[in-house]
Amino acid sequence: MVERSDARDSGRQRVTGIGGVFFKADDPAALLAWYREHLGVPIGDDGFAVFRWRESDPERAAATVFAPFPRDTDYFAPSQRPFMVNLRVVDLDRMLDQLRAEGCQVVGDVMAGEEGRFGWVLDPEGNKIELWEPPPERP
Repeated sequence: MVERSDARDSGRQRVTGIGGVFFKADDPAALLAWYREHLGVPIGDDGFAVFRWRESDPERAAATVFAPFPRDTDYFAPSQRPFMVNLRVVDLDRMLDQLRAEGCQVVGDVMAGEEGRFGWVLDPEGNKIELWEPPPERP
């Protein structure tokens, strides 16, 4: 992990986090409306979503992962898209139940592990969205 101080102290510019996820869509306005309605993504007047957050405990580190997958991975299936967005949630089960009740296409079974719990939904254009409930704090 590159700490912010390491990025400045090295004399070279370094990436310090993910600033956004950008992707093509057939109908950007309709897709943004879907994200706002079903996932609660805050869309500003400029048509962009900007997430600003801190953990409730400033001592608890938070992370956003950027990871390339092998071209032949089936982890993004059933989507045929070459990407997947991971979004943090507080209560995965409630979110998935809400999405099902709203007629959204929830796919796969919930996966749980050391990194937390994961579930998936397809947006109207077939993009697979991974929903992540981080694990409870460890002592």
